[in-house]
Amino acid sequence: MNKTKNKRTLLEWVKSYTGQKYLTTFLFLLVPVVLLILFTVIPALNMVLFSFQERDELGLSARWIGLDNYKTLFTDMSYLKTFINSIYYFVGSFVQLALALFIATLLCSKIKFAGVFKGFIFFPYLMNGVAVALIFQRFFKVDDGGTLNSILALFGSDPINWLTNKSLNNWCLVFSSIWRYIGFDILMFIGAIQSISPDIYEAAEIDGANAWQRFWRIVFPSIRPIVALQLILSIKGATSVFEIPYVITGGKFDTSTFVIKTQEVGFTFHKVGLASAMAVVLLLIIIVITIIQKLFFKEER
Repeated sequence: MNKTKNKRTLLEWVKSYTGQKYLTTFLFLLVPVVLLILFTVIPALNMVLFSFQERDELGLSARWIGLDNYKTLFTDMSYLKTFINSIYYFVGSFVQLALALFIATLLCSKIKFAGVFKGFIFFPYLMNGVAVALIFQRFFKVDDGGTLNSILALFGSDPINWLTNKSLNNWCLVFSSIWRYIGFDILMFIGAIQSISPDIYEAAEIDGANAWQRFWRIVFPSIRPIVALQLILSIKGATSVFEIPYVITGGKFDTSTFVIKTQEVGFTFHKVGLASAMAVVLLLIIIVITIIQKLFFKEER
């Protein structure tokens, strides 16, 4: 009797508005959640498991080695060097944000052809990363009419080995990265700046505030969440640079990044366990950076 009553009660709840709402929500979420578990959660857990093993790409003769892969990463200079190379892109991310904020502020002022400048600046971000890398590979080329050396030759300068000179090549790659991604930062900052009420600017002008005071007291506090977001994205990008150095130099001449090294270890040397450990370390670095920036840019209540 109770079982029949419970079945009727369940059927009545399913047929009710609340039951239909929850059932519809569950059915809509079922497919993406299953796909997320199959293609993200399970591979991520396997990656963590593989990082404690010595194994090839097929998983044949996998052997549990504990923390040996992590010890290798933090004791072998060939791996630590890739962390050092990330510092170049880390510095470049701050330069990129500073330039983007400066240019966005200029474009939001009353200048002619601001719309045209916005289009030209944002265009590189729409380009394929490999195409951008090929452009700068030609730009920095030493022989066969490299663009930059051809310009320098007009002023009587000798050609410079931009991509093989270890004191210059990483900065050249950082410049290429900034050129590609700065347009997105500028667009985000322009949208944030234009959302500020003009009445605030008028009140500041009446009070006698100069351009710097208006920026520091009005613009920057108003767009602070966008600055924090772009900073997080830039630093995450700095720790996971791949396509530009991989295409331009192939990671040679001390330009290899952590992601390039991970790809090389996993697919060239077939050390899947060590490559998985590198991927876990990269994931932890990104999580730590995100937490620190969230705390640093915590909004005051």
